[in-house]
Amino acid sequence: MKLHSKYLDGLRIKPDAEETARRRAPACDWPGCGRPGEHPAPKGRDREGEYFVFCLEHVRRYNKSYNYFSGMAAEELRDWLERNVTGHRPTWRMGGRTAPGGAGGFRAGFRHGRPWHDIHGLFGADTAAYGRPQRKLPTAVVEALQALGLDETADATAIKARYKKLVKELHPDMHGGDKVKEARLRVVIEAYHKLRKAKLC
Repeated sequence: MKLHSKYLDGLRIKPDAEETARRRAPACDWPGCGRPGEHPAPKGRDREGEYFVFCLEHVRRYNKSYNYFSGMAAEELRDWLERNVTGHRPTWRMGGRTAPGGAGGFRAGFRHGRPWHDIHGLFGADTAAYGRPQRKLPTAVVEALQALGLDETADATAIKARYKKLVKELHPDMHGGDKVKEARLRVVIEAYHKLRKAKLC
């Protein structure tokens, strides 16, 4: 058999696919490692879709120490787990097309009892303020809320808490008969009665 045949010289051997992939792979992201990085590993929370590439040894080490929730406070973790039940999508109560806030379900949707925000403006401009479903209130009611130092978005819990705080601060026993504070207390009490009459608290 001739080793220098024109027929044998024309044959090409296809390179091994694994070897080619290994040559094309970027270097391992582990500091000081020069081996090919063939295994992707997530970079972590708030960096979804971004990956490190490691060699087999270092991806195993990285995976053992990886914690998606590291640095997250207990309250944040609880909220994340609660929202994860619905895939972090907004939800509202069944049995009606309106949310607890009174406006349409999409415009003032509630997720687990908390308001959600239409960040992309798909359902109108009235959801611009985060967690603030818009509602129309009479001027007298708005003025009563302002007298308590609150705005139109205040709910019954916030109104009651503010009222109790102000009554405690302005009570005559707390300031020794200051007439200005007594007058302010009368305004606060009157405002609270207006809000109760309007069934806001």
